[in-house]
Amino acid sequence: MQVDERPFELRTVALAAFGPTLLFATGEGAIIPMIPLIAADQGANLGVLGLIAAMLMVGELVGDVPSGVLVHRLGERTAMIGAAVVSVLGLLGCYFSTSPWMLGASVFVVGLATAVFALARHAFITTTVPLRYRARALSVLGGLFRAGYFIGPFLSALVLLLTPDERAVFLLHIAFAAATVVLLLCTKDLGTAEADNTEHGHQGLVGTLVRHRAVLLRMGTCAALIGGLRASRMVVLPLVAVAAGLPPSTTAVIIGVAGGIDFALSYTSGQIMDRFGRIWAAVPSMVGLAAGHFLLFAVTDVPTFAAVAVLLALANGTSSGILMTLGADLAPQPGPAPFLGAWRFTADFGQAVGPLTISGMTALLGVGLAGAGMGALGLLGAGLLLRYVPRYTVIEPKKA
Repeated sequence: MQVDERPFELRTVALAAFGPTLLFATGEGAIIPMIPLIAADQGANLGVLGLIAAMLMVGELVGDVPSGVLVHRLGERTAMIGAAVVSVLGLLGCYFSTSPWMLGASVFVVGLATAVFALARHAFITTTVPLRYRARALSVLGGLFRAGYFIGPFLSALVLLLTPDERAVFLLHIAFAAATVVLLLCTKDLGTAEADNTEHGHQGLVGTLVRHRAVLLRMGTCAALIGGLRASRMVVLPLVAVAAGLPPSTTAVIIGVAGGIDFALSYTSGQIMDRFGRIWAAVPSMVGLAAGHFLLFAVTDVPTFAAVAVLLALANGTSSGILMTLGADLAPQPGPAPFLGAWRFTADFGQAVGPLTISGMTALLGVGLAGAGMGALGLLGAGLLLRYVPRYTVIEPKKA
């Protein structure tokens, strides 16, 4: 793969990609913790609560591959604006919902819009940023998404201090979505995707999957395992804290500090990938995530819990943006969006299955053995990455 030597500075895509990403992610981060609480107020039982909370992820999963074709036809900026508008419609449905099922359907619509928005910003960076800067740009993008998820819950808590109506958090997300649209309308469209009437542009869902079936099967499996291990750690840390009898307040503080470490390493991850190669971020990260899951059995008190939480944060942080970067490297040019949609589906599938797997294994075997099982999958993922990353992403790292 030839390295693009165009002169480039990350600030040139800051307003067009980074700003809208932070705004949209902050709004989404504000509503996620509140969805189960609002569903409970509307009469949902525990089983239905879990289903409604999962609708956001289900919507993203269902929307991933079709969104690739949509972005390819409309262009990145237009797709992001459209996704923000559709999300507002879904959020209005959430705000005016009177039953758990209406709430769940509206959350599903928000998830569909999120899939389009996420794919569009991914394709935007892929087509705009030269290869030698790509990993850093995508790592920053991933870091901003995490920052939004970190800031959002604090803003929702502030809103709830001002009003007793929990549904007001949906209005907060609407405000952020509207600000996203305004920012996108006020920035120059630097993207290169345009409506495509070629045979490649008309491939659609099935054509994309068939044409790229070999790489999606092999590298897609790697992406699913990375996504699964990442999502698993978010579920397993609270579970192991409960099993060890740790105070909830202490658990929250430690997980918050770990999240800060994770976010702080975002740009470092991009530097590693751009300077030394993708494999030097991907494989150590998977080994670290596997080790953290293996060590869950050793958590008996606050210090051991903190050590494992920090290890998992370090492992995850040093691979920030790896999935988006690998997807961008593998995507065909021009018109990467259809492939990126299929690629994101594999990662999101892993993120959806990972928490279910760790929860089921914990119920059957206990958290220690469940962690060992996920750790084994992490080592499998590291081995697959060692084999397939050099095979499919032949990129010579260069000093930037």
